[in-house]
Amino acid sequence: MRIRLGLVPAIFAALLALAGCNMPGKPAPGSIVQRPSDNLDPVSLYSQNCAGCHGADGKLGPAPPIGDPVYLALVDDNALRQVISKGRPGTPMAEFAQSEGGMLTSKQVDAIVHGIRQRWGKPDVLQGVTAPTYAAKGGGNAQHGAEVFATYCASCHGAKGEGSDKVGSIVNPHYLTLISDQGLRTITIIGRPDFNAPDWRNNVPGHPMTDQEISDVVAWLAAQRPAGAVTAAK
Repeated sequence: MRIRLGLVPAIFAALLALAGCNMPGKPAPGSIVQRPSDNLDPVSLYSQNCAGCHGADGKLGPAPPIGDPVYLALVDDNALRQVISKGRPGTPMAEFAQSEGGMLTSKQVDAIVHGIRQRWGKPDVLQGVTAPTYAAKGGGNAQHGAEVFATYCASCHGAKGEGSDKVGSIVNPHYLTLISDQGLRTITIIGRPDFNAPDWRNNVPGHPMTDQEISDVVAWLAAQRPAGAVTAAK
């Protein structure tokens, strides 16, 4: 019996329907490889791109504790997005956005920002507290900063910042070359709670540092940098 040529496509389609999921060669569910740029899971993105410096749980890494609720209360999403995307020139913080030569799409950067905020942010952590600004409002006075350092910092860091039996040197030229002025300000404000270093409120209990005192001590620390590193590290 001859089969009309016009019926061949219909018969083939029927055979495919009958084969269903058992059709040889059809990808099994979950077997399709996801493109890296399709990953929008904030936990895995943080683990792959941030944890090496900022710690698996946003703390105990060589870089500042990005999971600290006080830090997250001071910095807004735009600032987080900016530093993740563009990094900090002259410091180990590299550019992660594709638009800057990195590997992450803008949606992935947004996912990391959202994930950090959702996992570790506590919106009311500074309720009732007059906090200093994340970024300096103006320049600092390095000469006065030396006095501020003696009052608030020397008990742990030593009279000249060269360290003590509690902590290492904060004027080490390699350290100051690798950290920006904003990084110094951030550490002065939030401390290192993961290493039991107090924030700006508790260096001298009952006497929080003022915004200007923070700017001044940062100016003093910045003045200790090797001359060739000053421009790059700002």
